[in-house]
Amino acid sequence: MIWEQGAVDVIPSKSNRKLPKEFNADLYEDRNKIERFFGRLKASFRRIATRYKKTSQNFLEMIKLAAVRLWIQFYESAA
Repeated sequence: MIWEQGAVDVIPSKSNRKLPKEFNADLYEDRNKIERFFGRLKASFRRIATRYKKTSQNFLEMIKLAAVRLWIQFYESAA
């Protein structure tokens, strides 16, 4: 099972749960940032969302290139 591999709860339980599970808020914040990053990648770069580059090496290179482009856009808008 996934728990045997060292997985931990990252998403908080629902507010109406009688016995809420504990979770790590820092991990939850990091997970959220990663999800937003991939959402932005998929929205901005159709090639990545549809995986036109089928080999894993080409796919990883496209993600790196898109990540740098997003970082530059964020950096320029913050300056």
